[in-house]
Amino acid sequence: MTAPTAICNAMTVDVEDYFQVAALSETIRPEDWDKHTLRVEKNTWRLLELFQRVDVKATFFVLGWVAERCPNLVREIVQQGHELASHGYSHQLVYTQTPDVFREETHRSKSVLEDQAQRPVIGYRAASYSITRESLWALDILAEQGFVWDSSIFPVRHDRYGIPGAERWPHLLSTPSGHQLVEFPLTTLQMAGLTLPIAGGGYFRLYPYAFSRMGLGRVNKADQRPFIFYLHPWEVDPDQPRVKVSWKSRFRHYNNLDKCEARLERLVRDFRFDTVGAVLEQQGFRIDQPTTQAPAVSAVR
Repeated sequence: MTAPTAICNAMTVDVEDYFQVAALSETIRPEDWDKHTLRVEKNTWRLLELFQRVDVKATFFVLGWVAERCPNLVREIVQQGHELASHGYSHQLVYTQTPDVFREETHRSKSVLEDQAQRPVIGYRAASYSITRESLWALDILAEQGFVWDSSIFPVRHDRYGIPGAERWPHLLSTPSGHQLVEFPLTTLQMAGLTLPIAGGGYFRLYPYAFSRMGLGRVNKADQRPFIFYLHPWEVDPDQPRVKVSWKSRFRHYNNLDKCEARLERLVRDFRFDTVGAVLEQQGFRIDQPTTQAPAVSAVR
């Protein structure tokens, strides 16, 4: 099947293990993570192999905690020509952290990734998209730490994340202290007076594939905009251990895990994809690789 439009979209992977997900945090504490068998490396390899088969380059937001335990995974991501970005260190919701803790963890993760990859890391995505109106201060810390672009803001209403009414498309934003970052918000679909999340993850597993394809196609064709799509390695792992949690968390985490990989393979054949950095460049944002702690970023719109 041919792609609905020639617009190139951003394919992203949030590299974290199943036991680090917010939906399971009611049962699994961070201090117990090392008691669980790592499945993230094997599952990320499945995604790398899929992207290699279909000749797609993606952006991998790698958790610092994972990078410290799987250094070869980071090197393989880079070696295969994908873009490396930060997913923070401990996968805690930003608005539950103090600025000092967030700053320390952000610096630690960025340093680990750059040491392993031997290249700058200029993109960031918060755990569970937890940069909200209450945690916009985190954008200043990202700019101070040398990040150029961010993909943490979800323009929807949700119990854990979201900024309803936020800008829906890639844009240059000013942080509370006057720094500048390029923001690539998670994609939404406006339909019947509603703003629906359609960027991937649990929504991709919940919606019928035909609805996802229609909605993402509408973003490309009607809105003439690129979408950003995200997935987690654990979402292609239906054999992962089952954790006893509330019905809502169980539904969010385990729904249609057995269908996700096949749907993803359809998606990457139905649409054009590239890295976040490449798509932003195609959209007219000039992002210079940083050589100092003050990277250059501008937009031609």
